[in-house]
Amino acid sequence: MNLKLIVAILLIVALPLCAQAQKPSAAKVTKADVQKVVKIISGDKAKTQTYCDLGKLNEQIEEADEKKDIKKTEELSQQIDALGKKLGPEYAALMDGLQEVDPESKDGK
Repeated sequence: MNLKLIVAILLIVALPLCAQAQKPSAAKVTKADVQKVVKIISGDKAKTQTYCDLGKLNEQIEEADEKKDIKKTEELSQQIDALGKKLGPEYAALMDGLQEVDPESKDGK
């Protein structure tokens, strides 16, 4: 995968995760932060697979949310949290910081 595709996937998956996490006062995310996390994940096959699994779970959680299946949404959210921890503290910090970024802002785009 090329770097831009990984960053795009990361952001697509991250934004809904951030909405679920809702942790206050995260540090501002920079492009360098995103690039660092992409490098970490893309440089490790196990983390790359975990990240892909997160994307699949995110799709499932969106479907469950559309169906108003709260129990399934909670189960999937727990699975997402567990997988997110496997990606390391840099990923967790990025997710915390992304919740503060307005997707329509210069930084968000």
